[in-house]
Amino acid sequence: MLANLGIAVTKFIAYLLSQSTSMLAESVHSLADTGNQILLLIGGRGARRAPTPEHPFGFGRERYVSAFVVSIVLFSLGGLFAVYEGIGKIAKPHPMESWWLPVAVLLVSMVMEALSLRTALKESRPARGGAGIIAFVRRAKAPELPVVLLEDTAALCGLAFALLGVVLTVVTGNGVWDGLGTVAIGVLLIAVALLLGAETRSLLIGEGASTAGLERIRQAALDGEGVDRIIHMRTLYLGPDELLVAMKIAVAPQRTACDVAGIIDALEQRVREAAPIVTLMFVEPDIDRAAEDESAAH
Repeated sequence: MLANLGIAVTKFIAYLLSQSTSMLAESVHSLADTGNQILLLIGGRGARRAPTPEHPFGFGRERYVSAFVVSIVLFSLGGLFAVYEGIGKIAKPHPMESWWLPVAVLLVSMVMEALSLRTALKESRPARGGAGIIAFVRRAKAPELPVVLLEDTAALCGLAFALLGVVLTVVTGNGVWDGLGTVAIGVLLIAVALLLGAETRSLLIGEGASTAGLERIRQAALDGEGVDRIIHMRTLYLGPDELLVAMKIAVAPQRTACDVAGIIDALEQRVREAAPIVTLMFVEPDIDRAAEDESAAH
């Protein structure tokens, strides 16, 4: 976080000395990244609060709220600002001063961002499996790693756009290239913000377990004695590490209340062993009408 803030200040100084709008866009980008890290920290702390009567299921989704706000910050502070400044530079291009300074800052920043992205990719490998960054972002339930991956990828691409714009401006003497580089940075940030916003919106609305997760829960529920079938089942992520499961099961008509209570207790234990992420579970028993009709027929 402090490193990002330091990079933002360095880029802004380079902008003041060179008047490169690409450097201004990149300094705002780094400042937005710093704010985003603060937001994610706040969301992580808030999510650990104990449930209250007003919020009986806890505050796990606060991490999703923080990630959604991050997308808004990237879109407005980063993307729209960069596009605005870039269009202004294209309309009124001016020569670049002290061109070596932004080039040096951009090259050093690219090395630092590449190292940061490599670290993020390494840390996310167990969670990603063999999936790419976009696929991982779309399926991940914990927002922190996807946000970091997207930010680092966008930062590296943005630096490349800025460097290209600065170099072309120096070579051609035409400041329009600097403006085009700035617009490219803005469009990139807007695209990343929209992707992140769409995914966190889905999590805020409420996502259920994956197909594999549902099958694992279903098999665990049916493996024990007394559960004839699952009539229906619903799941909902209350937070990245909290899954609510509600199901209605069919039991034989001759089962007593004590039998049913034991069946439900055993079922819940099996499900939690198969899927430790299940923190809340509600099981409603019902008479197996199919079995009852079959018995009546005989």
